[in-house]
Amino acid sequence: MAVSIEDIKKLRAMTGAGLADVKKALTEAEGDFDKAKELIRERGLAIAAKRSDRETSNGCVLVKQVDGFAAMVAIKCETDFVANGQDFIALVQEILDAAVANKCKSLDEVKALKLANGEDAATAVQQRSGVTGEKMELDGYNFLEGENLSVYDHMNKHTLATIVQLNENNEEAGHKVAMQVAAMKPVALDEASIPQSVKDEEFKVAVEKTKEEQVEKAVVAAIKKAGINANLVDSDDHIESNIKKGWLTREEADKAIEIRKTVSAEKAANLNEGMIQNIAKGRLNKFFKENCLVDQEFQFGDGDKQSVNEWLKAQSKDLKIVAYKRFTLSAE
Repeated sequence: MAVSIEDIKKLRAMTGAGLADVKKALTEAEGDFDKAKELIRERGLAIAAKRSDRETSNGCVLVKQVDGFAAMVAIKCETDFVANGQDFIALVQEILDAAVANKCKSLDEVKALKLANGEDAATAVQQRSGVTGEKMELDGYNFLEGENLSVYDHMNKHTLATIVQLNENNEEAGHKVAMQVAAMKPVALDEASIPQSVKDEEFKVAVEKTKEEQVEKAVVAAIKKAGINANLVDSDDHIESNIKKGWLTREEADKAIEIRKTVSAEKAANLNEGMIQNIAKGRLNKFFKENCLVDQEFQFGDGDKQSVNEWLKAQSKDLKIVAYKRFTLSAE
């Protein structure tokens, strides 16, 4: 049967599908809109299933704050071409608007949201997958609720977004801290926010690394004392390569290997445990300084080296960060 251009435009507006796909569905459905919509939905599901093993390394992250509620939504796709498309960004914005309006508290709630075309958000994403031919995932959702919220879309590129909540109203401070969260990717608000299991594991790693360094320091000193360039014998592959180049004799190599073996065992058996513990504690404190938001060096001050917490107190003596959220599409 013939399909009118008005019907095609109407169904395209309802589904977001391409003109050719809409015309084909309407023709097959003999003008039945509900049946045509179902055909488009099924094709979207089929394409999504077919490409389920594809990597979604691109996408769009949008963030919004209204009346004491802020949220961010991320939809992933395969290529930046699709990610930068107006229709794709519009879909993310529609889902975000609905999530904020309904004050959704979880990704599952977001997926179940009913959109303007009557479909739920998860189905709308699948249908969009059918239009573009790419795998898509409604993959990220974060929110904060309360007063003094600030949101930030990094460079307005829709790939990294943050939300920050302060205990006092200070828009400039909130914006700068939101930028800090984007730039310095903290893993926790403060030391108290880090699970004890994570602290224990970090300390364990610090102890082992310190022991390895102390042993290696003793080995290098002994090799140098023997008149051998320690840089030429730091690995088996390096040793063989340097012998072939004539930079190292076999006798020197064998001597260095023996020194490494004996000195390593002797030093490992006689490490100063107190010193090891103190150095490991220093490493752990460095981990907190680099990864806890309030302890990080503030990147957006006036040149003075201050922690985020120190900078906040300089703005207002009681100003503090209550919470933050961060989502990025980039591998970090």
